[in-house]
Amino acid sequence: MSEIKVMTPEQLQKALDENKDLKIIDVREDEEVAQGMIPTATHIPLGRIPEAADSLNPEEEYVMVCRSGKRSMNASEYLKSKGIHNVNNLKGGMLDWKGEVVL
Repeated sequence: MSEIKVMTPEQLQKALDENKDLKIIDVREDEEVAQGMIPTATHIPLGRIPEAADSLNPEEEYVMVCRSGKRSMNASEYLKSKGIHNVNNLKGGMLDWKGEVVL
């Protein structure tokens, strides 16, 4: 499988500060998301990614987020296999995210 791009928390924060057109998808479970999400993120639990993939626009840029970066990497690889090629994985996930969170 082709390599997934990795985005650092600092790169994501810069992209948000610049209002860059990207979609953040948080693949954590409900109880994890209840502790806070990155502003503008959409919550799609990892188990629902296969059914949600068809509704995602392959022309958009996506950043996948989880707690540590492992589940979001799995989601990134799945989306890439479905033809969504502009996918980034947030390095270190929410454990490394220092920016704003919304409840």
